[in-house]
Amino acid sequence: MQEESASTFKGYFKTTNTLLYSFLVSLPLFLLYEVLIIISQPEAQQIVRISVDVWIKSLFTYVGVNAVSFSLLLIAVAGVGILVKERERLKSLRFSYFPLLLLEATLYAVVVAFISNFLVSLVVNMQSSDPIHSLSIIQQFALSLGAGLYEELFFRVILVSALSFVLVKIFKKEWAGITAAVLLAALLFSAVHYLGSMGDAFTLRSFLFRFTFGLILNGIYVWRGFGVAAWTHAIYDIMVLVLFSP
Repeated sequence: MQEESASTFKGYFKTTNTLLYSFLVSLPLFLLYEVLIIISQPEAQQIVRISVDVWIKSLFTYVGVNAVSFSLLLIAVAGVGILVKERERLKSLRFSYFPLLLLEATLYAVVVAFISNFLVSLVVNMQSSDPIHSLSIIQQFALSLGAGLYEELFFRVILVSALSFVLVKIFKKEWAGITAAVLLAALLFSAVHYLGSMGDAFTLRSFLFRFTFGLILNGIYVWRGFGVAAWTHAIYDIMVLVLFSP
């Protein structure tokens, strides 16, 4: 019985640690985010979005295309490409694994929250002055989902992957290159929160908190893939809004 359970457990992790499951489990994040942003801000002159999302959509707007429509088109094209590439796995898709993936991400989010309790005073201080609480609950929920999607896409999929590719070649050892990439990406993830006119005031505690947060998410991405990392980030942000909302 124990051997069978261990085999099932191992099979779950091996099966879901694929591009197909990452794409399918993260797709609702994209759709929910875009729908909730539109619903919560139908007549806003300047729609509030996640900063990384703004960066990406600004590039689309700059070249003269509708940002939202082009984003949907890119997701559709990427989805078709992934489904074609993963067509053999698609035949044995286990829908029962998707609730388990969300449960797994929730457990990781709780772990992140538990670790952040060591810096609970920082969390409380951030929340008390955070302008996100001036937004509606739907906007807050949408931005939490968007942070999980877009920040993980940029800082984990793009940044960690690019750094790993370069640093593995430099160090000549995969473990050394990936470890260095995880650490460096976490530093950049923390540092970027203090850049620009909308950046936060720098404090050592907030920098260390965000570095630790980024480090954990980098580890989850390397171990479990984009989908689980994105949902972990989104669920954590929602937990913070619920637990520490004034």
